[in-house]
Amino acid sequence: MTTPLRVLVHGGGIGGLTLATALARRGHHVDVAELRERLEALGVGIIQPSNALHVMREIGVLDDCLADGFEWEVLTVCDPAGATLAAIPQPRMGDAPAANGIPRPALARVLADAAAKAGATVRFGTTIASVTDDGEGVDVTLTDGHTGRYDLVVGFDGIGSPLRRHLYGEAYAPEYTGFANWRVTLPRSPEVRGVVMSTGNLKAKALLTPISTDLMYLGSVFAEAEDFRPDPEHAHEQLRERLTGFGGPIAEALAQVTDPASVVYSRISQVTVEQPWHVGRIVLAGDAAHASTPHLAQGAAMAVEDALVLAQSLDAADGVPAALTAWEERRRPRAMWVQALSHAILKQETGTPTTAEEDELLKVGIPGAAHVLVQPY
Repeated sequence: MTTPLRVLVHGGGIGGLTLATALARRGHHVDVAELRERLEALGVGIIQPSNALHVMREIGVLDDCLADGFEWEVLTVCDPAGATLAAIPQPRMGDAPAANGIPRPALARVLADAAAKAGATVRFGTTIASVTDDGEGVDVTLTDGHTGRYDLVVGFDGIGSPLRRHLYGEAYAPEYTGFANWRVTLPRSPEVRGVVMSTGNLKAKALLTPISTDLMYLGSVFAEAEDFRPDPEHAHEQLRERLTGFGGPIAEALAQVTDPASVVYSRISQVTVEQPWHVGRIVLAGDAAHASTPHLAQGAAMAVEDALVLAQSLDAADGVPAALTAWEERRRPRAMWVQALSHAILKQETGTPTTAEEDELLKVGIPGAAHVLVQPY
């Protein structure tokens, strides 16, 4: 469509800012409602696989991501003792690099700057107070008092999405998988020049991921009770207990973890919105529609793909309803495949029984999935 649209993006995270940039660069009027008072990303680092970097190229920020991160080409797989089992070159999507690790705060800055440069407006410290879709447009009031009428409202508002609750109540509340992620940022070891993944018969996987010239993070997933939280004074010791038995680069990295406050703990939950991701002119995207476990490092990649494909769908369609239908037809099969395989890998790596359907998915494996996901979408 050629007429500029008025779009409200609910959520200023990775997917929301990517969409804001993509749409504003196309001449649309974009407001972003962000609950936080400033774009201060939580967590440690993030992997940008080649399909995510392809999106970054499309919105003009690839060079900035690479400058702030650590580009790499090879996934190294080790046994628990640290002996190398395989060095697997990672595929590329077009001329995008194979992968990049980047600190989350750095990526937030890159995307925020790009959205502002493109002309999007980010309204901090606010969220939706009321939203009414009359079929021709959406009337929105934000909690900061701002009111507006929009052609489209997009919920990039995360796994706890208020817009999802507006559309579907508690039907798709996040479902805890029984597992949690432990991560800690450390000085990068010179030999860690790509992801180093250590796995074996310990019913656990640990990995080291470079996220800048100077930094990497140690991460691992374990089964945890839903109400478990690390002891604030002993979290580093609890992590060390869980990684007993790992040697080599994992043990060397773990020896540097001496501050309990440096340990970042997050429960792994899923969301699968089985009903349409769009109702009228309100659409859910990213984790609001299809949150996955992190085992393919594709959660943020799926969100930025959602954003780019939505912008492309609006380019090609005669109106917003047709664009949303076309967008979901393209996005749902790919995002659901990523979610299903990610969860199957989690179960396999932790010794949890898998279904026959999951066993078929697991034949693809992590290396095979990387090749699938650099195909056009």
